[in-house]
Amino acid sequence: MAINKQSHNERRKPATHLVTGGGGVKLHVEEFGAVHGRPLLFIHGGSQCRLCWNMQIHSELASDFRLVTMDLRGHGLSEKPKDGYGDARLWAEDIHAVIKQLHLMQPVLVGWSFAGIPILDYIRVYGEKEIGGIHFVGAITRLGREASMADLGSATLQFSTSIFSDEPMVRVNALDQWLKQCVHHKALTPEEHYFFLGCNVIVPSYVHQGIFNRHVTNDDLLASLTKPVLITQGMHDRTVNPAVARRIVEITPNSRLSLYEEAGHAVFWDQPERFNLELRDFVQSLKLS
Repeated sequence: MAINKQSHNERRKPATHLVTGGGGVKLHVEEFGAVHGRPLLFIHGGSQCRLCWNMQIHSELASDFRLVTMDLRGHGLSEKPKDGYGDARLWAEDIHAVIKQLHLMQPVLVGWSFAGIPILDYIRVYGEKEIGGIHFVGAITRLGREASMADLGSATLQFSTSIFSDEPMVRVNALDQWLKQCVHHKALTPEEHYFFLGCNVIVPSYVHQGIFNRHVTNDDLLASLTKPVLITQGMHDRTVNPAVARRIVEITPNSRLSLYEEAGHAVFWDQPERFNLELRDFVQSLKLS
């Protein structure tokens, strides 16, 4: 059954949930939009939080879809345990818990940057049956020294040591510089810049260290995917090498690539109108199974 436009849907009041994820970690989750709309689960990148999706949450997407945002473990208002960031099953259980507790029927998983890793952790553990499709946004799908040197962009490699530092001001200064390179089409206003910086600096250094100490290659999983996949990539991305998107689409069946010639890493913030329209079209092309 094809997904039809659902602008007649009743809009829900914004709701906040505390979801128990892997290992008992409490995850902060919010939802907006159409009560009966197809659910979209937005998953932010490393060092970010759910608020990075404000250009989607506060858009016409909320008229037609049920929009759910989560703070990953160690980020935002979710709990920040000292360890466990290298455990694929815990990341998988976090996403599974959100889908189950909120009764999301075949959600589309929208993952930015690092979120490609926990999305694939989820699929490796739980399979694709419970989801409708995947939208990778400037995403990475593998980790490890060799993969990082190939897949990470110049800004990430330039500031990586400082971002992982245990010295607070070293981290703050590095994140401040890195944020300026996340967009290309339009510069962040001072208010937007410090809004994002605040989201970044509350993530402890041990979270970054735990995440990027992992060694994982998901090529086998990408090659086996059966659900539709949309891959969105900004060509001026200095956080993730734009070649990563082409590599993913070459490996992944039933996938398509959308390149943004005038966008950086935060495509959805750089060009939100186009991003939201393409996301809408992708979701409406999916069939319930």
